[in-house]
Amino acid sequence: MIDRYWFGDVNRISPEAPVPVVHVSRSEDRLGGAANVARNIAVLGAHATLVGVVGRDDPGAALARLAAADGVTAALVEDTIPTTVKMRVMGRQQQLLRVDFEERPSALAVDALVAQAVPLIAQHDVVVLSDYAKGALDRVQDLIDAARAAGKPVLVDPKGHDYGRYRGASLVSPNRSEMLDAVGRWRDEAELATLAEGLRQRLDIEALLVTRSEQGMTLFSPEGRHHVDAQAQEVFDVSGAGDTVLATLAVTRAAGLPWRDAMAWANRAAGIVVGKLGTSVIHPEELA
Repeated sequence: MIDRYWFGDVNRISPEAPVPVVHVSRSEDRLGGAANVARNIAVLGAHATLVGVVGRDDPGAALARLAAADGVTAALVEDTIPTTVKMRVMGRQQQLLRVDFEERPSALAVDALVAQAVPLIAQHDVVVLSDYAKGALDRVQDLIDAARAAGKPVLVDPKGHDYGRYRGASLVSPNRSEMLDAVGRWRDEAELATLAEGLRQRLDIEALLVTRSEQGMTLFSPEGRHHVDAQAQEVFDVSGAGDTVLATLAVTRAAGLPWRDAMAWANRAAGIVVGKLGTSVIHPEELA
């Protein structure tokens, strides 16, 4: 998807309705969704191939162009639907409005995506599945099965309450609200651990990483529970933070780090990226 920003000044309220009038002075397109994950991976120094569905339109062409500029190899499937665009109107560096343009891809496009992705799996160290519930991952289990058959770890950023569709993934990384969707509410840390371990074992998941905003991150794996507190950082914008976490996990895991160390680096990256405006990336020197 494309994250589109319209920046401008707000100096008056509209006479037509009680809303601010934004005098737009510039616009900017950035890679969003799974494309932002790929962009973060590339900026961290790894090689990334992006597979996804776009429309035969200007945003789709922009996405391919931006991916190439960021060193991401794009293997995109074109569909008759428009490319997903999230448009944010910004006034004085504050988000005033977001407008989403999206449609679910056709079944033919989803089939083509799987056909495109499966042969690429053998050429990569890690498979990253960023689920935004837009329909491109309707056949996510086929991708996980193909990766497992090739002996490649699979990292999933999930969406929705049906985690059965991620069965067999190496790591699933829900945020706090997504974890609530999957297992329901918990009273304390002990109950969370019980629920997380139950989910991990039922779905044959190697590791479950729950990202918890200001509470940090908690990892559940065969080695037990490990927690890191959030990095001290003034939060400016959380959009895209989950993408940065997933990308950092993928790069550090591909480099051979255990889940616990990969989580520590991802937590550090998250603490930096939330201090940036909009969908942003982390550079290696920022993590040093």
